[in-house]
Amino acid sequence: MANKTIFVAGHRGMVGSAIVRQLSADNTVNVLTCGRDELDLLNQQAVFTFFADHKIDQVYLAAAKVGGIVANNTYPAEFIYENLTIQNNIIHGAHMAGVQDLLFLGSSCIYPKLAQQPMAENALLTDTLEPTNEPYAIAKIAGIKMCESYNRQYGRNYRSVMPTNLYGENDNFHPENSHVIPALIRRFHEAKINGDQEVVAWGSGEPMREFLHVDDMAAASIYVMNLDQATYNANTQPMLSHINVGTGIDCTIRELVETVAKIVGFTGQISFDATKPDGAPRKLMDVSRLVSLGWTANIALAQGLASTYEWFLAHQDSLRK
Repeated sequence: MANKTIFVAGHRGMVGSAIVRQLSADNTVNVLTCGRDELDLLNQQAVFTFFADHKIDQVYLAAAKVGGIVANNTYPAEFIYENLTIQNNIIHGAHMAGVQDLLFLGSSCIYPKLAQQPMAENALLTDTLEPTNEPYAIAKIAGIKMCESYNRQYGRNYRSVMPTNLYGENDNFHPENSHVIPALIRRFHEAKINGDQEVVAWGSGEPMREFLHVDDMAAASIYVMNLDQATYNANTQPMLSHINVGTGIDCTIRELVETVAKIVGFTGQISFDATKPDGAPRKLMDVSRLVSLGWTANIALAQGLASTYEWFLAHQDSLRK
């Protein structure tokens, strides 16, 4: 019988849905979700009422407006406004309802563009951000600091995890607004189906990136949420409390592109358009804090890419809608 109610905000997204899948395997847990048609997370009063109406023990804040370089460049106002508003409403709403445990999910883009590699948690706020996603990053930094502020002032147990680049089931495969892995999978798949002889990848191919499968991210999130307070406190600081989540291994975009092409089965030519933006030259997470807490990633990149392509093939009809 369920003895704990856990609200997953953003359960239809890639990370939220993965967290729901894993939590649902535990019969002692009642997973509470609410779609956008039922609860507008941008509506403060609606969120506050939702928390007042439900006895919630834990919150996973996985709801966010997300997108790739193009989307971040095109809609900066929406990215900062919607993300700040969602997290403000949920964190404060949870606090007012007496919810003691909350996990805020952020992003590796919180770190400076030229941060020392690998990026440790203490790199936060030490230099300027990558301009293409600064509004999104500022919102996520605010979320970390909001959690820390409620912990310091009210004794809450609000924790933050910062994932590296994520991919996997339920990713966004939109041809313009998606991140690099789903964009490449769709592009190579369509090129293969259409018999194209060449695929042009954006950027120089030289930047290095780290990628984490969303099922690993969900497992890490649940692990961090359920760490006992003494262990968590011993490995974090009150004003530097966030935890990086990643594999600790990166590759060049060129290597990624070639791997995706091989998995999809595209045999044509691959070229790179260096006039398109690269973003930061390297983004590798220092995951030593998480490793010291007892968790490491399990899904290798090639394995994760193959399963993601299988999911794409099974759902491509719905993705076209």
